[in-house]
Amino acid sequence: MNLSSPSDSIQFETRAIHVGQEPDAATGAVITPIYQTSTYAQSAVGEHRGYDYSRTDNPTRTALQECLASLESGRFGLAFASGMAAISTLLLFFKKGDHIVVADDVYGGTYRLFQRVFTEFGMEFTFVDMTNAAATRAAIRPNTRLLWLETPTNPLLKIIDIAEISALAHEKHILVGVDNTFATPYLQRPLELGADLVMHSTTKYLGGHSDVVGGAIVTSDAPLYERLKFLQNAAGAVPSPFDCWLVLRGLKTLALRMERHSENALRLAQWLERHPQVKRVIYPGLVSHPQHALARLQMVSPRGAPLYGGMISFIAQGGKSAAEKIACATKLFILAESLGGVESLIEVPAAMTHMSVANSPLAVDAGLVRLSAGVEHVYDLMADLDQALESV
Repeated sequence: MNLSSPSDSIQFETRAIHVGQEPDAATGAVITPIYQTSTYAQSAVGEHRGYDYSRTDNPTRTALQECLASLESGRFGLAFASGMAAISTLLLFFKKGDHIVVADDVYGGTYRLFQRVFTEFGMEFTFVDMTNAAATRAAIRPNTRLLWLETPTNPLLKIIDIAEISALAHEKHILVGVDNTFATPYLQRPLELGADLVMHSTTKYLGGHSDVVGGAIVTSDAPLYERLKFLQNAAGAVPSPFDCWLVLRGLKTLALRMERHSENALRLAQWLERHPQVKRVIYPGLVSHPQHALARLQMVSPRGAPLYGGMISFIAQGGKSAAEKIACATKLFILAESLGGVESLIEVPAAMTHMSVANSPLAVDAGLVRLSAGVEHVYDLMADLDQALESV
């Protein structure tokens, strides 16, 4: 049975543990070895057993790439040294004069890469609210080559209709790329909805333990994969074998963790909506969220139930000063950038992860607080937030 095939009846949780991770042929080791080698012996000039140099390929990386492809219902996976390395390598697929339409609420580092790096090479970017299909269509030009979106977006947690955007783009033979970091393939599988490629910061939920930095791209488009595979090797922004092993380890518990992250986040969001120190709560699982109905249809676990992820944003009643005081007053929620680990994190995007969009149309409300709900007991998390909110 080919476990890597998305058409197999093998379930998500089983694939996360087994795809690409058969017992080691040499020793019978149950866990995929860390092939900590830079090069490989050849039997004759140019003759090898599939591996010649670890920038090009490495068995630990191969295992990770096969597993990621299976979980995203894709055919091909590529691993990178970071999420930004994955996006940078993707952009090398395009050329001077190409135009990319980007969702208007994206990670600050993505905005910085697009606007302050690749525009220097003659590429063009337009940022648009992709929850509005008409506005998205209007932003497309004859030289548009890619629509790039996050859903849920970072940090405003907008939900973008992947199927609608993909259909719109494919009318004009434009590629669609989805950053699926916040949802993970356990909650959302963009390729099944029509996207051409999926990107992850594997640093976040896929790794899951705040101990690795990595990125990935998954696609089922063979010509696109072959070009990206070439660029992966040529540009060389690849992860170490140990980093690949850490992400593989994280994938084994992804399903369990996402269930708990989502459960905790929903209960915290419902509780925060009733708190007098909170002006507005943004969470796709709340009926008050403007795209809640879409999230119920699009963010569905392999068990068939809607799950909305572990990310929550809220606006503090007191604006910037209150947001910063709350973020500094928590004891269990750690004040730190990043997200998706087993521990809960808190940050103020305007002053931290999204400083690069300050003074731009994408600027973030200074009173916005972003939470990454971990897997601790939800009552302890509520108590921690309560004392922090009351402190202001």
